[in-house]
Amino acid sequence: MSPPAYVAPIHDSTSSFKSNIFEGKVLFCTGGASGICRGMTEAVMRHGANAVIIGRRLDRLEQTSKELSAATGRSCISAQADVRQPKSLKEAAQKAIDVFGRIDFVICGAAGNFMAPISGLSENAFKTVIEIDTLGTYNTIKATIPHVRATKGAYISVSATLHYNATPYQVHVSAAKAAVDALSNVLAVEEGPHGVRSNVIAPGFIAGTEGFDRLANKNDQSNGFSAPLGRFGDVNDVANAAVFLFSDAASYVTGQVIPVDGGAEHLRTTFFPYPQSVLDPTTMQKLMKGKL
Repeated sequence: MSPPAYVAPIHDSTSSFKSNIFEGKVLFCTGGASGICRGMTEAVMRHGANAVIIGRRLDRLEQTSKELSAATGRSCISAQADVRQPKSLKEAAQKAIDVFGRIDFVICGAAGNFMAPISGLSENAFKTVIEIDTLGTYNTIKATIPHVRATKGAYISVSATLHYNATPYQVHVSAAKAAVDALSNVLAVEEGPHGVRSNVIAPGFIAGTEGFDRLANKNDQSNGFSAPLGRFGDVNDVANAAVFLFSDAASYVTGQVIPVDGGAEHLRTTFFPYPQSVLDPTTMQKLMKGKL
């Protein structure tokens, strides 16, 4: 009988990093009201930073801000903005300056996704994902870069591993995230001489997030998912990477794309039965969502 496979433990950043490493720092995070970006925001706040979270739904932002402040003992405020609208992002950045006087860290995390084949994906749906993910990242950088230069700060853009190998039903987000990776790399080269760093975190399947619920066939791991470290990802795994990349320990790390997927990308071909899933799209119907 073979021995059981190893399953990686889940840790939070406080087990590895001092609680005050971000004392006096300010984080600006798009998409911070939920999921992975909320987890990254909470982790950075637990190490001393204050935060501004940005999104379209003010009620959700305000509730999350209260919860994050209560959980961490730091100050989190909300700024309603649509990353597709540069003016609203500039206003959000100004709010951060008005309240906290600085922006040190930026997480470009706003995103949209759903399942659809190219043949069934409208031009408008493709454009919308590009606008949220790629243009939203660009607009966030443009709105914050003078402030991040002033503090010699750092950017993290949230990408994905979907475009490393072709992923059926994910052409829109694959194109958008490939562009995000390229954008971050150019930012690192252009802004490095100004003291600004830029890196990408590319999560794999992270359990308990909206993306996981939409895209992962989590009740049937025979669909091809496997990770050398024995489990789906956890929000803490991504948060730990963010704390490292913003910390002084990563002061010589820039222009990098760091997958946080337990090594799954080295093993996968496609997440869905192939070629059955593309020959008969009705087999994927339960996973498909036509709206963002």
